[in-house]
Amino acid sequence: MTHLVPLAKEVDENKVTPGVLGFIVFAVMALAVWRLMKSMNRHMSKVDFKETPDPSADAAEPTAEAKAQQG
Repeated sequence: MTHLVPLAKEVDENKVTPGVLGFIVFAVMALAVWRLMKSMNRHMSKVDFKETPDPSADAAEPTAEAKAQQG
């Protein structure tokens, strides 16, 4: 125990370090973000991005071919 006393005197008393508690909090936050990203990736893979065409928009606006035939 007496061999640790010189090591303790080398530590700067004005220096603040996060210590073990800071590491544990950081590790827990990193694991939470990792789980969140994994869950979000799983949910986003289930989403279907294909849109169905709007039937009312097709009837209201004639296509370029229909305009060329009229004019």
